[in-house]
Amino acid sequence: MTTTTPYPPDPQAPHNELPGRIMAREMAEQPAVLRRILSQGAPAIHQVAREIAARSPRFVLLTARGTSDNAALYAKYLLEIRLGLPCGLASMSTITAYGARPDLTDVLVVTVSQSGGSPDLVASTQAAREAGAITLAVTNNPDSPLAGVSEYHVDIMAGPERALPATKTYTASLLALYLFVEGLRDSDGTAAEALPDIAEQLLDRQDEVRTLAARYRFAERMVITSRGYGYPTAKEAALKLMETSYIPALSYSGADLLHGPLAMVDNVSPVIAVVPDGKGGEALRPVLDRLRGRGADLVVIGPRQQVEQASAGFVLPTEDVAEELQPILEILPLQLLAYEVTIARGQDPDAPRALAKVTETR
Repeated sequence: MTTTTPYPPDPQAPHNELPGRIMAREMAEQPAVLRRILSQGAPAIHQVAREIAARSPRFVLLTARGTSDNAALYAKYLLEIRLGLPCGLASMSTITAYGARPDLTDVLVVTVSQSGGSPDLVASTQAAREAGAITLAVTNNPDSPLAGVSEYHVDIMAGPERALPATKTYTASLLALYLFVEGLRDSDGTAAEALPDIAEQLLDRQDEVRTLAARYRFAERMVITSRGYGYPTAKEAALKLMETSYIPALSYSGADLLHGPLAMVDNVSPVIAVVPDGKGGEALRPVLDRLRGRGADLVVIGPRQQVEQASAGFVLPTEDVAEELQPILEILPLQLLAYEVTIARGQDPDAPRALAKVTETR
């Protein structure tokens, strides 16, 4: 008989009796965090966006590591699609290891970091500011070294995050970045107001995710794919599965999956497809057809019609949610899946081996 941790578990229970209790509690906090950002953080984010917009940056460089890197990739899609502003993901080692000093005059450098404490993020941001960049730190710690060296700061207001796998700081970063980009467009971002209630509904569907976890607890490998706004979700889901359950999870853009990696897909290793309800989902349909044609064990996170054509899945109620906001919801069942698979495999998602909350890369 398989026993599973109640969700959310009793935070007062001894740690050795309830592995994963911290991650579970922090996942459950996400609707409240989203509400806090919308009600308390949005005006300050909008003010920062107005000040930066007045300086007319010509290009955006996004800098981050780990989970924050996936949030930065989401911002790249937002900035390029919503604003038509060219963006790139920075290679920090060009500055921190090789000593390069590019001309960053009128370039907006956005550094995303939950802790704001990694030395390479701080050093590259300081160097960017000295090279003429407009610098913005997006962190969960306004007193961090990164916030201190940046000209502007956005507080994601997620509260302390103690589990090693980042959950609430990821969705908080996405919402803060969305509001920032909307502020650059001089929009108030009111389309996001429905997110906390929908997030609450999704997190209440734990039993559905537990069924999926039982199906895949013995998986030796997973492939996760998406397109468009869903691609950062695929990358973040793969990271969560790898760092909690230690299952090798490979993430690909649907377009890249067809350029070679499709050859490794079989009917044994599950493929999780994050299907946005919009243009990204439309672009992914030929990929889904190819996967079904190969007999893949296909799991769909997305609209009901696509879930019904898959081996298994989780229906997202995104009919009235703008595609650019859907990543904030898409990741929730995948966080739960990583949690449940890890518990089912007899491991503790709160404390993945060899990891620390603040990773000090240089």
